Amino acid sequence: MKVKFFLCAAIACGALLAFAAKDPVLMNVNGKNVTLSEFEYLYKKNSSQQVEKESLDKYVERFVNYKLKVADAEAAGIDTTSAFKNELEGYRYDLVKPFLTDTTVTERLAREAYDRMLKNVDVTHIMIARGATEAQTEEQMVRMDSIRKRILAGENMNELADKFSIDPSVKQNHGDYGYITAGMFPYEFDEVVFTTPKGQLSKPFTTDYGVHMIRANDVKPDDGQVEAAHILISFPRDATPDDKAVAKARIDSIRDLVVNEGQDFATLARNFSQDPSAKRNSGNLGWFGRGRMVKPFEQAAFSMAVGEVSQPIETQFGYHIIKKTGQRPVESYEKLRPQIMQAIQSDARAEAPVRERINQISKQYNVSRNPQLDGYLANVCKNSISCDSALVATLAASKFNAYTFDRGQGAVKLADVAPLLNPKARITKEALPDYLNNRIKTLVDNEVTKYYVNDLINKNADYKNLLNEYRDGSLLYEISNQRVWDAASKDTTGLKNYFEANRSKYIWDKPRFKGLVMMAKNEEVLNEAKQMYMNMHTRDMDFVADSLVRHFNNDIHFERFNNFAPGQNRMVDYLVFDGKIKESLDPRWPEFLLLDGRIINSPETFSDVKGMVTSDYQEVLEKKWIEELHRKYPVVINQSVLKKVKEIQ
Repeated sequence: MKVKFFLCAAIACGALLAFAAKDPVLMNVNGKNVTLSEFEYLYKKNSSQQVEKESLDKYVERFVNYKLKVADAEAAGIDTTSAFKNELEGYRYDLVKPFLTDTTVTERLAREAYDRMLKNVDVTHIMIARGATEAQTEEQMVRMDSIRKRILAGENMNELADKFSIDPSVKQNHGDYGYITAGMFPYEFDEVVFTTPKGQLSKPFTTDYGVHMIRANDVKPDDGQVEAAHILISFPRDATPDDKAVAKARIDSIRDLVVNEGQDFATLARNFSQDPSAKRNSGNLGWFGRGRMVKPFEQAAFSMAVGEVSQPIETQFGYHIIKKTGQRPVESYEKLRPQIMQAIQSDARAEAPVRERINQISKQYNVSRNPQLDGYLANVCKNSISCDSALVATLAASKFNAYTFDRGQGAVKLADVAPLLNPKARITKEALPDYLNNRIKTLVDNEVTKYYVNDLINKNADYKNLLNEYRDGSLLYEISNQRVWDAASKDTTGLKNYFEANRSKYIWDKPRFKGLVMMAKNEEVLNEAKQMYMNMHTRDMDFVADSLVRHFNNDIHFERFNNFAPGQNRMVDYLVFDGKIKESLDPRWPEFLLLDGRIINSPETFSDVKGMVTSDYQEVLEKKWIEELHRKYPVVINQSVLKKVKEIQ
């Protein structure tokens, strides 16, 4: 189903301030009340989208027509179809999302991220593997803590990193990352790095990649970003001194071409650099901040002046010469906010605003955990080795209420959680109670959220009006398509009759060409096809075109042109109007010939101006439809309420 937010254009919507605490009925359309708040919401939204403000009386007239069309859609049963219900449910899900997010948390996380972008932290890091189970991971945490105690006792962290760390970079950096910037690593890692005091050693922590510990060696203001290009002459990781000498001599000669002979850096990068991307980007690395390049390269790039070409820099990849092309400070929060928000939505922080909102909803509905739940679960798990099918069956048959909410109106039973359990999960007997509690809490959060969403339409006027706007807008689109738009385009007889009755409305200021053009892949094919056409005993152009295409195995092509004025098509201009420039519109068909056609000064049939006729005919159908709606469905307007609206307008 197409996007149907037709309401914005056809009715467009909005909201005055209600003049009373209650919500009186403004009008009744076909037995259905329209409240003042709904009308005000749509009216203000409509007014905000108009260049010239529409009078209230005029808007009331359009609003009544809009509601009559919605009533007609309901009478036609459109709102009861599965397609409509499914689409509305999809809209409902999208519309409720803002109400399930605590925006203050989102803004706090965004500000936190920006504040961290303003500083760099010099980090030393050790990582060991996670365990296959939670218990094994806890053992690894204890192991990391023992390493931590050795560092605190005076042992060298770099030596311990060399001995224990599984971080692949440890072979080059011995655990020293140097200065890193916010966003380089997963949020869980950043969180520890940017909250550990300068000179302090963090406690062990986990990410999806392993068990970690870091030391914050130093903190300094962020240096912003530099823009640079480079040329690389590489040598192997096991390079001998002779290998390095050869590479060094070569990079020296390239630098001499740049510095002393003035040759173009980008051209030399494309021709000589052994960076695989150099031929594509001319050695340009774009903008980068601290921690994005290997340390010797970074130190050189940030210490250079803009425009300077460096001396050869050795890294594990080879020898580089760097040309610095720009430097800039950290950009403003406003400019970086879209980038920050995108990062928040793609990592662990995305759940924080939702989690906080669920906590608020839980308090709102007085979510209460059954105090006997732990004892009940302990008894259920007592004879279970793991989460097996017998345990799942026991819970499925249970009548025990694990949680209640909204003063007992809602409840989550243990039986409700049974379908969420995995009998094949490898859960140890010791971990089983925690596993069950986590599944139960997840179910409680989901059920309370559903309850909140269903209750929201009765508690939140903004959500109610927005959802109703989408509902009625979708109905309006569907019924308008049936009664006007699609109806007009399919009513060939009606279009013909309307055109014949209103020919004087459809005139052209220039003559038009209509006809058939034959195009060929070369002149030889075109001439042969032309001769074959001349020998045919029919002028049925559809038959001619089909016959020639079949005969020439798609080496020719036919294009029908309808009502092209001078200047609208280069091929038509050449063939019919001026003959100045022979130019094919498609390189596959460079040769072409006018096979059949004529110039007409005015439309001959409604198809010559079908778009205009259809649009005008739709207006006729719309007018008749509205007249029919006013006869068919009763409308009662509460004039006293409308008068008060006018008074405060």
